[in-house]
Amino acid sequence: MHFLDQAKIFIKSGDGGPGAVSFRREKYIEYGGPDGGNGGKGGDVVFEAVAGLNTLIDFRYTQHFKARRGTPGAGRDRTGAGGDDLVIEVPVGTQILADDDERTLLADLTRAGERIVFLRGGDGGRGNASYKSSTNRAPRQHGPGWPGEEMWVWLRLKLLADAGLVGLPNAGKSTFINAVTNAQAKVGAYAFTTTRPQLGVVSHKGREFVIADIPGLIEGAADGAGIGDRFLGHIERCRVLLHLVDANDEDVATSYRIVRDELEAYGAGLTDKPVIVALNKVDTLDDELIAALSAELAEESGKPVMALSGASGAGVEAILDKLLEAIDHPEPGSDEREDASGDWSPI
Repeated sequence: MHFLDQAKIFIKSGDGGPGAVSFRREKYIEYGGPDGGNGGKGGDVVFEAVAGLNTLIDFRYTQHFKARRGTPGAGRDRTGAGGDDLVIEVPVGTQILADDDERTLLADLTRAGERIVFLRGGDGGRGNASYKSSTNRAPRQHGPGWPGEEMWVWLRLKLLADAGLVGLPNAGKSTFINAVTNAQAKVGAYAFTTTRPQLGVVSHKGREFVIADIPGLIEGAADGAGIGDRFLGHIERCRVLLHLVDANDEDVATSYRIVRDELEAYGAGLTDKPVIVALNKVDTLDDELIAALSAELAEESGKPVMALSGASGAGVEAILDKLLEAIDHPEPGSDEREDASGDWSPI
């Protein structure tokens, strides 16, 4: 299945049905009178977040969505049937944005089963029976029904994960997520083997949490270099970031700083999130060199550095312990998604 995290669609709620103009014709009703019923209400446009979806690819092939209009009223005071609501199913984590220069946020669906009535259908028109009065005994006017609402909107998917992986291309992120989950991310000896975000579920010490891997960042990603920074939105909701640095880089401190600068340029509070710094691919190095590189990286980051190898599994358990600790005990103000009960989780 192809991954698509942005789509532009046209939505329209249903028009209200027109009211009826009708008069009674029963044999024993001497004066008859108006009996035209009201029109039915048009269908609403409803967005629903459903579990099991992680892409907006369906909206590449279908861009127009229109709810059904209400049925016209009829004689004998029969009100027309309301139009069926149009329910648009989207992945959990989908944002609905206005089609303007600022991409104004209109709605954010962050929980499975969450539904919002986004566009309300038009009300049905009045039948001529409702216009009857003491001075207007045989009205012939009726309401045509109110039109529905319509607009173009952007859908943007921000995947929900507890932890996010960041680093330069070939920092070993895909190898790590393959080692701790069943994600089966592509691994290769060249840059940008990861071209789309990957999600995996980690099972560790009787607990489960979701980890997200995004394409690697290079210097200038905020200005569009490489794959750019468009996929950083998928880690905006993470509680903790795992920053992997390749131990084989010429300067591990510079490698760390390049990624941090791109996160800062992107904004959205990514540099304020708790981060675990790890020196990856240490299976090919001796202890003395690992200690020296870790000290250099710690001096640059100002944080303790953990050593691991996604390929051999060395240090992976300790990393998962740290991630689980950060997820269970987030820093104050670091997780805007947390509700009053404090037990939010994407799984």
